Amino acid sequence: MTKSATKEGTTRYAQRFAGHAADGHFRETQRMVLSSLGIGTYLGQPNEKTDEAYTAAVVAAVENGINVIDSAINYRFQRSERSIGAALQQLFAKGFSREEIVLCTKGGYLTPDSSMPADPNEYFFREYIQHGIFTAKDLAAGSHCMTPKFLKDQLGRSLKNLDVECVDVYYLHNPETQLSEIPKPEFLQRLREAFEFLESAVEAGEIRFYGMATWDGFRQDPRARDAMQLGEIAQIAQEIAGGMHHFRFVQLPFNLGMPEALTQGYQMLRERERTLVEAAGDLDITVIASASLLQGQVARNLPGFVAEAFGLENDAQRALQFARSAPGITTALVGMSRAEHAHANAKLAGVTPATVEEFSKLFSRGEGA
Repeated sequence: MTKSATKEGTTRYAQRFAGHAADGHFRETQRMVLSSLGIGTYLGQPNEKTDEAYTAAVVAAVENGINVIDSAINYRFQRSERSIGAALQQLFAKGFSREEIVLCTKGGYLTPDSSMPADPNEYFFREYIQHGIFTAKDLAAGSHCMTPKFLKDQLGRSLKNLDVECVDVYYLHNPETQLSEIPKPEFLQRLREAFEFLESAVEAGEIRFYGMATWDGFRQDPRARDAMQLGEIAQIAQEIAGGMHHFRFVQLPFNLGMPEALTQGYQMLRERERTLVEAAGDLDITVIASASLLQGQVARNLPGFVAEAFGLENDAQRALQFARSAPGITTALVGMSRAEHAHANAKLAGVTPATVEEFSKLFSRGEGA
């Protein structure tokens, strides 16, 4: 049995929805077929009720045309990954295969296990420092680490939590956190060491691709202290592994309130100002949108011209239509902590994404509004 998503498996998944999914819902990238929407698992209490609700949501999402699942080891103290692991077992029992599903998670933030310990410092000392997994100087902002030893430990825990042998996309989680405390050259050196480990994890068959899941790093004016340049980072991967490197994914917020990936020329590539989406396209890096609804903030009370441009039933659908229709965005992630969220969002699978013309009209209307 294949232990990761494959082109054949994800193509077969898309074919399951041949009569239901609209043209453009499934997109090919990096030799896989991804749905235009993905399920996120960030919010919620670290309790059994939420665990079960997420498991049901993941099952409902995959059964209704969403094959991109996104998590992170620190989401709900490792419980979101475990909820996904439980969902995968249910899906396999229902006839879905591992190779149909694109499974993504992240490492970088320290996290307890299942619940907050009475003494977090004592827990991290016992669990990590005593075992030589990191030292105090490896940490940034008291909570972030990306040394090879730490990433190896975290990837191992994630694989166990998810109950799989391989993750399709493994993201460094908000690496720009480090830039608040260390100089840029040191940051780039830490990144190089992290990428060397991640390439070795690809070799070992534990991940297929790696990337960066960021919040501010790629949305900032290049002069900002924690701004990152995609070309500079891709160059590191190129130096380590040549043109066959596996740094192929970037995740960043993209929504009606945060459109910078598409609108701001903050990236310098080959001495030209580019938007993040343009730079990623030039570098063969897939862009995944996070926070498509900005935790619900852009799911209601949208200006009338958005409804005019997109139609659809409600503002939540319009906000998702915006994120998944943007040129250069492959998948728009949205948190779905209950099965009914998954059913509601999956309705968009049957709707054709907005055309470039419709999308552009929205921008011109927005500027004049």
